Amino acid sequence: MLLRGLILAVGLAAAAPSQASAVAALREFLSQTKSARGEFTQQVTRGTTQAAPPSSGSFAFERPGRFRWAYLKPYEQVLVADGERLYMFDKDLNQLTIRRIAAALPASPASILFGGNEFERDFTVAEAGARDGIEWLAATPRAKETQYEKIEIGFRNGQLAAMVIADSFGQVSRLAFSRIERNPKLDAALFRFVAPAGADVIEER
Repeated sequence: MLLRGLILAVGLAAAAPSQASAVAALREFLSQTKSARGEFTQQVTRGTTQAAPPSSGSFAFERPGRFRWAYLKPYEQVLVADGERLYMFDKDLNQLTIRRIAAALPASPASILFGGNEFERDFTVAEAGARDGIEWLAATPRAKETQYEKIEIGFRNGQLAAMVIADSFGQVSRLAFSRIERNPKLDAALFRFVAPAGADVIEER
C-alpha cells in the first residue's frame, strides 16, 4: 500500500497570497514551482481502522516528470521517476518494479504535482472548504477507470500543507508535508536509479 499510495503523491510549498482559494494556490504552485524538496508523514486507514503503520520520509522533484519519494520509516522503500520510467524499490524484499511514466502517472496525484500544468484536463477541481486551519480543494479524476476516487489538496497560508487520497480499494492515505524548500538546485543523480546487486527486477510494459 505504501508504494501504491504514492504514485501517490507528494507535495510542496507554493508562494500564494494568504487569502487565495485552494484552487488558486494550486495554480500558483504549478506556475511558480519548478523544483522542491521536503519531508512528509503518511497515515493509511480503511474506515476507522489503521491499514498500515504510520510512515515518514523525504521527497524531491523537478517538474515535469522527475521526482524521488523515499520512505525511511518504518520500512525503506523508494520511488524514482526519471521522466520516462518509474522505479519502485522495496529494500526488505530487494525487489525493483519498473513502469513507463506514461502508464503509471496519468490521473494520479503525482500527475497533478509533478507533471505539467494541465491538471484540469484530467481532473474536475472544486473548492472543498476549510478544516483544521487548512483550505482544501477536491480533485476528481475525469477518467472512469482509475484507482483513485478523490484527491484532496490542502494549503495553509498559501503553503501546500497536506494531501488526502481515497482509492478504489477503500483505503485513505493522509499526507502532511514539512521543511519544504522551493526551487532549489537539485543533483540530477536524485532522479536516477540503478538496481542493487541481486535485486529481483520486474519490468512492466
